[in-house]
Amino acid sequence: MTLVTLSASYGAGGSQIGPALARRLDVPFVDRALPATVAARLDVPVEAALRRDESLAPALERWLGRFAPAAGAMTSAPSPEPMPGPSERSYVEATEDAIRELALRGEGVILGRAAAVVLRDDTGALHVRLDGPTELRAARAASFEGVDLDEARRRLDKADRAREAYVRHFYGADPADPRLYHLMIDSTAISLDAATEMIVAAVGGRG
Repeated sequence: MTLVTLSASYGAGGSQIGPALARRLDVPFVDRALPATVAARLDVPVEAALRRDESLAPALERWLGRFAPAAGAMTSAPSPEPMPGPSERSYVEATEDAIRELALRGEGVILGRAAAVVLRDDTGALHVRLDGPTELRAARAASFEGVDLDEARRRLDKADRAREAYVRHFYGADPADPRLYHLMIDSTAISLDAATEMIVAAVGGRG
C-alpha cells in the first residue's frame, strides 16, 4: 500500500521526481493518465479533457486576477464564464473521483491536481510538497527547459499563480499550507535524486 501525492511549485522538479519516485516504489505514476480517465467518465474525447486539464488553472488565474486583485486572501470565488462542453466543476469532480478511486487501490504517485487536499483524510497516503526560493526554481527551470532566466521567471510567475488560483478557487485552500503535508522539501537545496530518496525513506518510515 504505497500512495504518495506530490504538490510541486514550478521549477521544483515535480515532473522529474514524480516518475523517478514511482519507479523506485514500483507503483504507477499518475499524471497524464488522469485526463484519459476523466474523459471516459464525462464521455468526451481525450483531447478535450487534455485541453481542459491544461487550460483550467490558467483560466481561473486570469479570471481571479481580473475581478479579484485580493484573490490571495480569498477562500472561494464565483465560477468563470462557462466554456463549451462539461463545466469546469464537472471536470474537477471527475478528477477527484479518479484520484479517490486510485486511493482505494492503495498505490501510485499522483502529481498535482490538489490531490493532497482531495485525500487529506486518507490515512494511507503520504502528502509531499516540493518548493524552494523563487530565483533558484527559476534557474533550475531555465536549465531544464532550455530558456533564458527572464523567460523562466515569467513562466514561474504564471504557473505559480495559476496553481494557487486552482486550489483556492475549488478548495478554499493554500497549496503552500504546511498543514496539508507530511513532508516538505526544498528541492532546490539538494539534488532531485536526493529528494526522491528522502520521499522513499518517508514512505518506508511511516507508522
